[in-house]
Amino acid sequence: MLLNIALLLSISGLFLSLWIIVPAPTLFLLPLGVVAPEISPWLVCVNLSALTLIITNFSPKSFWWVGLIFSLFALFLSLLPLFQLPGTEKKLAAEMASTLGANYLNEISPAKQGQMRPRSFILGDVFRGIPLPEVRIQRGIIFASPDGQELKLNTYRPLTKGKYPTLIVIYSGAWRQGTPDKNESFSRYFAAQGYSVIAIDYRHAPQYRFPSQLEDVQTALNYIISHAEELEVDTERLAIMGRSAGAHLAMLAGYQSDNIPFKAIVNYYGPVNLSRSYHNTPFPNPLNTRAVLRDFLGGTPQELSALYEQASPINHIKPKLPPSLLVYAHRDHLVQAKIGRELYDLMKAQNNLAVWLEIPWAEHVFDEVFSGVSNQLILYHTERFLAWTLGR
Repeated sequence: MLLNIALLLSISGLFLSLWIIVPAPTLFLLPLGVVAPEISPWLVCVNLSALTLIITNFSPKSFWWVGLIFSLFALFLSLLPLFQLPGTEKKLAAEMASTLGANYLNEISPAKQGQMRPRSFILGDVFRGIPLPEVRIQRGIIFASPDGQELKLNTYRPLTKGKYPTLIVIYSGAWRQGTPDKNESFSRYFAAQGYSVIAIDYRHAPQYRFPSQLEDVQTALNYIISHAEELEVDTERLAIMGRSAGAHLAMLAGYQSDNIPFKAIVNYYGPVNLSRSYHNTPFPNPLNTRAVLRDFLGGTPQELSALYEQASPINHIKPKLPPSLLVYAHRDHLVQAKIGRELYDLMKAQNNLAVWLEIPWAEHVFDEVFSGVSNQLILYHTERFLAWTLGR
């Protein structure tokens, strides 16, 4: 009986651990590729349990050897992100220090540093979750109704009323789906640290095509500025961020805005060159990148070359842009990190302040697992980047 349980554990552990190195071929399987590296400490426990049961309940049957081999291989796979963790921690810390200054942490108040995570990775948080203190949440505030479609925003604020540095958040969803409720753990986390976090909505493709989404973001920004007092927004300390499609819109809004003085732009794995993304698709390509871009823009780069150029953040890079944090996953099979790196290189070439953080084992939307290995690393540096840019 115990051996059967051990075999079941070893097979299950191997199946889940394989997704740490195997790219998901379809959108249905993509969650496995996203989640497996982020819960690798859990998988280590599963694989160690299977291995222990097999070894302590030896049987000469051939199934014993199968289970032993499966468990050993699964254990090795599940340890891969943790093997890479120390080197990645050092690399990310070095990038922050080289870009923001070796003593940048000294420019963040001790009180603010006391609110932030003490280490870039805390093993216990993978199992128990990252604590989320109580904050004030207001959902469903209508800020516009273009074409009769209500667009809403959510606010996440500290318990005490005040005027706070503000982070405007734009959700992901391939420009086709999503709501401001998405990634609420992140919004709550930063609200508890003393920010007004405002998650905004936009119209979706293919019913509405670009530049409708950017127009909606700009409408939301104007609403936030004009209602700054009631939203508890410090208009002198504004940052904008997004994930994937939302990061694309955040970059376009931030890099083209002349009337809103953003202090920081945070890009989590956003598309930067849409024409290049169309012609240089990932393999495998579970989202069908070309179909997504055709839905968003209404055609191919050959048919709409000017629109593709207009919609690509890389074409709007110029000197004296706000400091930017660029976060990418090396194993991303939706938005390739190598294309995002081209934006970073161009920003640096034009003497802009840009921080490049790349997670070697992570897949797209890795931060959906809020207490996962990758998000802990990125959360640690994101909160310091925002404290440094908005706190001065």
